[in-house]
Amino acid sequence: MTITDAIGRISQIQATLVQLETGMRATASSGSSSTAAGSATSATSATDFASALSGALGATDGSSTGAGAVTGADVVADAKKYLGVPYVFGGTSASGLDCSGLVQRVYKDLGIDVPRLVSGQSTVGTEVPSLAEAQPGDLIVTNGGEHIVIYAGDGKVIHAPSEGRNVSLVDNWMKDSDIVTIRRVVPQAAPAASSATGLSGLAGLSGLSGLSSASGSSAQADMLRSLFASLAQGGSL
Repeated sequence: MTITDAIGRISQIQATLVQLETGMRATASSGSSSTAAGSATSATSATDFASALSGALGATDGSSTGAGAVTGADVVADAKKYLGVPYVFGGTSASGLDCSGLVQRVYKDLGIDVPRLVSGQSTVGTEVPSLAEAQPGDLIVTNGGEHIVIYAGDGKVIHAPSEGRNVSLVDNWMKDSDIVTIRRVVPQAAPAASSATGLSGLAGLSGLSGLSSASGSSAQADMLRSLFASLAQGGSL
């Protein structure tokens, strides 16, 4: 579920909280002193819960990034660490790399497993329609499927060229007609944190248990718990 969907669902929860709080205040004004105290406590819990909920939304307003997310810029930065490494056919380490070995090494550094050979790497991720739409970190397969490079942005690529040469950052020499496929494995920028990331920690807030025990509206509290559990798990209501 997207952040937009989550925000829409939150309004439902907050409206229900308001109704519960109103009912609890009415109970407090007409019941015994002990019941009133319990209802007042529950109303406070409801308010606290709503505030915490709003705070969680503030943490997932789209300007924040997912923790640990890998971006295309990260791919390019890691690939640059290997500039100058000699081309070695079959090489997969800093002592020597071939074209697909460089790609595998860079993505592995970032915690992403990709196939070892160009044939496998040409199927990972999603396809980019044209060179004009390529973003840093995208993989470009060329030479009839025999060579792969990492697009570095600004019309440049990083690759392990051939025997006797080193891993290099060079101007892109390819046209769309030279390209077999362009693959995007990671986004150009880190994605906004998901609703599940921002909200999962709130599912067990004490405010909900207070609603159940002090207000006597266990059915409504159960409904709130169900609604919120769905949000926390990224589901729909």
